[in-house]
Amino acid sequence: MTAMKAYLEPHEIQLMENAATNFRDRLLIRLLFHAGCRVSEALALAVEDVDFARGTITIQHLKSRLKLCCSRCGAGLGRSHTFCPKCGEKVEEALVQQQEHRRVRTLPIDSDTSRMLRDYVERGGPVQREGKMLIFGINRHRA
Repeated sequence: MTAMKAYLEPHEIQLMENAATNFRDRLLIRLLFHAGCRVSEALALAVEDVDFARGTITIQHLKSRLKLCCSRCGAGLGRSHTFCPKCGEKVEEALVQQQEHRRVRTLPIDSDTSRMLRDYVERGGPVQREGKMLIFGINRHRA
């Protein structure tokens, strides 16, 4: 019985990059591999999160195991709730707690990836969404 591997070798990543049909997809594959971030984290990356002078990107850790609940009645809350579904109380404190729980990490990127990012930004690749210039501007399904 052959053991299945759960990772890709660098040459396999290079094959994926070469098979990408456009610059955006090639950049996304490269960024995922070299930064080691999740797809959702890469897709949330904005132009302001890239520091070309230092050669770093700032990633917002989007995955959290924080259980939100209403401070008045203790009912469970979803991330999108602004009012408690049980008692109707505004749940600002829970939302503030969620924002405080989010972690941010700054990662170095190699010069080739930095050059690709700069070229992509200069070519007008980023997309304006919700007041931010997102690098990729695509959803998880598309990625």
